Amino acid sequence: MSGMIPLFLTGLCFLLLGPTCCSGSRILVVPVDGSHWINMEVILRELHSRGHNITVLRSAKSWYIPSTSSIYTSINVTTLEDESDLSYYNKILQDVMECRRSATFIRTFCQQRLITSMLAKGHEILARAAATMLDDPVFMKKLQDAEFDLILTDPALTLGVLLGSYLKLPMVFNVRWINNGEGHFTIAPSPVSYVPVSGSELHDRMDILDRTKNMLHYLYSFVEIHFYINPAYSDLLQRHFPPGTDLLSLEHAAAIWLVRTDFVFEFPRPTMPNVVYIGGFQCKKARPLTDELEAFMQSSGEHGVVVMSLGTLVSALPREATEAIAAAFAQLPQKVVWRFVGEKPSSLGNNTLLVDWLPQRDLLGHPKTRAFVAHGGTNGMYEAIYHGVPVLGLPLLFDQFDNLLRLKVRGAARVVEAKSLTKEDFLEAIKDILETPSYRENIQRLSLLHRDRLMDPMDTAIFWIEYVIRNKGAAHLQSAGFSLPWYSYYSLDVALFITALIGVFVWASVLVCKSLCCRRTRRKRKAE
Repeated sequence: MSGMIPLFLTGLCFLLLGPTCCSGSRILVVPVDGSHWINMEVILRELHSRGHNITVLRSAKSWYIPSTSSIYTSINVTTLEDESDLSYYNKILQDVMECRRSATFIRTFCQQRLITSMLAKGHEILARAAATMLDDPVFMKKLQDAEFDLILTDPALTLGVLLGSYLKLPMVFNVRWINNGEGHFTIAPSPVSYVPVSGSELHDRMDILDRTKNMLHYLYSFVEIHFYINPAYSDLLQRHFPPGTDLLSLEHAAAIWLVRTDFVFEFPRPTMPNVVYIGGFQCKKARPLTDELEAFMQSSGEHGVVVMSLGTLVSALPREATEAIAAAFAQLPQKVVWRFVGEKPSSLGNNTLLVDWLPQRDLLGHPKTRAFVAHGGTNGMYEAIYHGVPVLGLPLLFDQFDNLLRLKVRGAARVVEAKSLTKEDFLEAIKDILETPSYRENIQRLSLLHRDRLMDPMDTAIFWIEYVIRNKGAAHLQSAGFSLPWYSYYSLDVALFITALIGVFVWASVLVCKSLCCRRTRRKRKAE
């Protein structure tokens, strides 16, 4: 009997510590390059550590996705990156800055017009890339023979949605943006009376003018999706999918939407059962800095350090703006670490360290860090929230204006405009962030709320990915509303039916009244 106890304990340890039932699953990953890849790679590393086999489709000209990795095998395909380059985004930046010179009400529409032009071009490229894959029987047979259990994709680009639907694989979205806006507008009810349309730069407390602007943005996005984006895929969908298939129906078929926000950051709004919130899943505790960088941080004394980074896609601000920023930094008692690419500003002070790359997470988590000057990308905003560092926002492109507005409304950030940046304006704004306690107090309150959750967001993401693998989808979480025609979804047929009933009732009542009146008139005439 005593010999059975070690055997029992060994078996118990094997059951508890052994791989889960779906470890070793085959996962096809179709990511988006740039900053989107940063958070996708975090998930892939966790999936790899749990024993899953990962295959990544990437462009041979990829900016950030390595061709070789210890956590996945890669397949080179034609994607958006094959026909675009980083300088294109700098050109868009210049055009956006021109739009920012317009009146407040119309400048968001000016920016959206630029985005529409970019989207129309981008979706034409994506449709051609998808057609190249789907029309290649050898390539498609290779994917089918791999017998993947799941496709994990970022639907900001459509290749993963099209491939997953064609291969009939359960789909999980790692999502914030989709087609032409924020993912919620595709999957969840979005009343425009209090849910701001992406790109509108509005919050959830709107007056009549704001609601008018929001409705106009909503109508614009409707036109954009149906007249600029969907037509790019019409031929492809007709050739490879059942009749009546459109891009929206393929996206609605995704099993789980892992949305990279939470309601500490996002405005409260309606949601759906298969939407899972993983905002901040990429955030981790700060690691030790290099000796040189740590020495620089410590040399700041009681004043601390300002960290500045403008993300991965935009290499540099206009020369006038960088000179103004450098001159303002030079007048601060704080030290500055600035991720900078381009010609060194002539007004650079001795307190400012320029670097090609910086460990953003580790710097934001350093006790000497006092403020974060950022462009407003989602990843950076969540790292600022996680580490409780107030933000001075310098939005440049895309969702950055909306992201910074969310922190500004909560009193955790201030925003300056790159289009008209002067040394005086920037210096006043950064001093306000550094010297006004409410900014740090508010962002630290958000940090406490963000961390106070039942389950770590990374564990949540992995659970739902493996849930879809175990159950071969999650059809029971998908709304029947997506299968309804638009007039049924909005109950217009019910309204028409009730209106018809009321009309028939009124008509019948009038006939009865006329009949009764006629009878009484005839009786009266006979009596006379």
